[in-house]
Amino acid sequence: MSQSPAEAPAPGPPASGEAAAPVPHRAPGDPAFPVAADRSQWRYRPRRAFWRSRLVRAVAVITVLALCALVILALVREQTGTEGFLVGLGLGVLPVPLLMAAFRWLDRVEPGPWKNLLFAFAWGAFAAALVAILANSFAVRWIATATADPDAADNLGATVIAPVVEESAKAAAILLLFLFRRRDFGGPVDGVVAAGFTATGFAFTENILYLGNAFGEDQEFGTSGLGSVTAATFFVRVVMSPFAHPLFTVLTGLGFGFAALAPRGRRPRKVLLPLAGLLLAMGVHALWNGSATFGGPLAFYAVYAVFMVPAFGLLTWLAVWSRQRELRTISRVLPAYAAAGWLAPAEPPALSSLRARQMARAFAARAYGPEAARAVGEYESFATTLAFLRDRARRGVAGPDFAAREQELLHHLWQRRPVASPALTYAARATGLTWAPPQYLDYGDFNPYRS
Repeated sequence: MSQSPAEAPAPGPPASGEAAAPVPHRAPGDPAFPVAADRSQWRYRPRRAFWRSRLVRAVAVITVLALCALVILALVREQTGTEGFLVGLGLGVLPVPLLMAAFRWLDRVEPGPWKNLLFAFAWGAFAAALVAILANSFAVRWIATATADPDAADNLGATVIAPVVEESAKAAAILLLFLFRRRDFGGPVDGVVAAGFTATGFAFTENILYLGNAFGEDQEFGTSGLGSVTAATFFVRVVMSPFAHPLFTVLTGLGFGFAALAPRGRRPRKVLLPLAGLLLAMGVHALWNGSATFGGPLAFYAVYAVFMVPAFGLLTWLAVWSRQRELRTISRVLPAYAAAGWLAPAEPPALSSLRARQMARAFAARAYGPEAARAVGEYESFATTLAFLRDRARRGVAGPDFAAREQELLHHLWQRRPVASPALTYAARATGLTWAPPQYLDYGDFNPYRS
């Protein structure tokens, strides 16, 4: 009869230099995990308030975003005309797949749920864009009426009002994910990806408006080809600076991401870091808009070359460094589970290498088929989540249900271990991450490798 592993105690405040909770001991033999019955067979069903139901929340969010989409698309079509709207839509969608793929690539270590990313994109494209176009228009009209100077109102709106309104509207999506999808928001990479998808959606709608208006201007004056306003707008917004809005909003996402790493009880840090990121995003956005509004083409290109390109490179490096930091967390945390017998010794090095992970899935697919490859992928995902959960426990931010969540993840790992462990061990040896035993060689009467 197999024995069940001892439960890990709930994490308390981490002592200096010590882990927050010990790894549960695995007794020899296969552990006996009770498999939960299907929800339809539950005798006791926890009751929730109606408004807290996931279905109700999902319907409410989808309804709000759908209404925002209808309103904002109608407003854009009214300004650009049907033909201009279709041209702007066709040209504005071109950078979207590339930006989404880039941010998704950054999130390869522990990919966030697609529903979160789609929510962020839809919020940026519809809700944030609607708030921005209404608030900016109202503010510019109010300033123009108060000062009787429409040109000054337009300049002030572009350099002051627009950065504050737009960055605040986009930051709302990151704040909602930070508050209501906290388990999926574990660090800077998650903040960068959420911000990137939100800003990509916002830039998509904004590009439809600008390109559609440019096409309408070309139709009015009869210009076409490379000298048209549409071609110039496409070059500036889609070719030269598709990363502009993502660059601004990523600063807010980094603020939320570093706030997610703050230990429990550090409430000021969790407030000040996102606020600092938001203010920095507004400042960079204002600098970008101001260079185009007041400085003319030369100032715009100077700011682009001297500030925007280096800033983009720095943030790209920071994002890649954050991803490597996640891999280092896996290699640092999982050996404790290998020492306790939950993982094979070669698994932590393989799980901390994206190349070895891919090789393990490919090996399982060749040896046992696509089902095995999917099981290995799930094993890698659960192991990554386990590593980050334990790292949060070490920092005192895992929550009171750490032990239950740890046991659940270990259960999922153990179910998939017969297929995943050999595949990961093979990948670790094939990539040189761990020692591989020499091949069996027969030297007649003497074999130095035979024990």
